[in-house]
Amino acid sequence: MTSTPVLPDSHWQVIGKSIRGSSHVRAGLPNQDAIGWKPELGAGSKLILALSDGHGSSKSFRSHQGAAFAVQACLEECQGLLEWSQETPSLSAIKRTATEHLPQRITRRWKQLVDEHLRNNPASPEELEKAIKGAAVPITVESLKNNTFVWYGATLLGTVVTDSFIIYLQIGDGEILSVSEEGEVRRPIPPDERLLGNDTTSLCSAKPWLDFRIVFQALTTAPPSLVLLSTDGYINSFTDTGEFMKVGPDFLNLINAHGLEAVDGKLEDWLTEASQKGSGDDITLGIISRIMIHQKQGTGPDVAPPTDLP
Repeated sequence: MTSTPVLPDSHWQVIGKSIRGSSHVRAGLPNQDAIGWKPELGAGSKLILALSDGHGSSKSFRSHQGAAFAVQACLEECQGLLEWSQETPSLSAIKRTATEHLPQRITRRWKQLVDEHLRNNPASPEELEKAIKGAAVPITVESLKNNTFVWYGATLLGTVVTDSFIIYLQIGDGEILSVSEEGEVRRPIPPDERLLGNDTTSLCSAKPWLDFRIVFQALTTAPPSLVLLSTDGYINSFTDTGEFMKVGPDFLNLINAHGLEAVDGKLEDWLTEASQKGSGDDITLGIISRIMIHQKQGTGPDVAPPTDLP
């Protein structure tokens, strides 16, 4: 049995924003992303952060609600895992539960929330007609009704940070970056080669738990200084992946120089500008920061954007 190491001063704080994309503003569409964290105060020795991106296609006409349910399901099930982990000193047992059972639990809870919403809010004829007319490939009312989970289709990214381990999880597109104290940036979950163009794995697929990618990191060495989670609207606003990767150390430098509160105050403006100059899509960004490194108080409105926008 592997005992759980405890690193000193591993205290975490989270900030995040979700903005409606410029193209959605012009088209009168809602923000189809969602974000949430536990504890709600956003600070502690254990934190959970979850982001979701609703598909937004004609068939997924309730995907903004599906994204909200994805975040709720992830937070609830990860919280349950954290509570259970307090009863065991075995990292191997925690890892096994996270990798083998957490995807099924999140999927099951998401489907419960979708079913409950659907019972209380049956689809109107207008919704179904609009979905059929807007479909890229011809569909019928019968086929649409046969897979109601597609109506709520969404991706999911999540991270659980503690003083002894980190869990990264993902289904679908979006990005997770980890940044060391020295500014070294990496992707804890490698890119999924199955994701081409707008095709993505999803919570609404037949067996979504098989499409989850989960990485368990035991904190036997220094934990990351920052963990960033973003929906694909953010990375698609940059000219290439290399430019996007720079936002990790850029945010670390900004937080060290100006404080987390000052960066939080600018985040909505930066994401709105990124959408306007880049993808036009909804953008959601969550940042988990290790507090012991970032003691400087915010210095106000002179904080510059984290990187050059295209």
